[in-house]
Amino acid sequence: MKISKGLIAIIAVVVIVGAWAASAYNSMIGVQEQATTALANVQSTYQRRADLIPNLVETVKGYAAHEKQTLEDVVNARTKATSINLDTENLTPEKLKEFQQAQGELGSALGRLIAIQENYPDLKANENFRDLQVQLEGTENRINEARNAFNKAVQTYNVEIRSFPKNIFAGIFGFHQMTKFEAEAGAEKAPQVKF
Repeated sequence: MKISKGLIAIIAVVVIVGAWAASAYNSMIGVQEQATTALANVQSTYQRRADLIPNLVETVKGYAAHEKQTLEDVVNARTKATSINLDTENLTPEKLKEFQQAQGELGSALGRLIAIQENYPDLKANENFRDLQVQLEGTENRINEARNAFNKAVQTYNVEIRSFPKNIFAGIFGFHQMTKFEAEAGAEKAPQVKF
């Protein structure tokens, strides 16, 4: 049985295209995993903040008993923020916005809680409160870094799946663009500080 040169050429092309498709698929899986790991790191950092809050609230309670509404606001905002979970299956722009909004509300409530210290010199001097405040400030920095790392990973992933010719395989294999974290509404305006 004699195989024609044309058949050999067709088989060679099919093997080359198949190998390239497999390589493209594996490459897209790699960058997708980097992005989902970065998302998990963001959520882990937010969880760290949520875990610090009960200790902070308990410390403030002893000094600022009549600040009940502020304490309740923080607890409620924490509950709402920790009830929203993100994963690659529900990472829609709407879900990410809902997550960001809940985290923003928590940040705002924490800001009001931290501001209470100005009215209570004993609380301000409390070592536990100071330590928790330092941990919270460090966590806020970690949140920012984690969000930036996530956005960078999403950018790499989105470029990978949108670039020709991988975009063809991305569509075939079901890879979709991911949404990045964005600044909250009004973040472009500097806060006013008045004395």
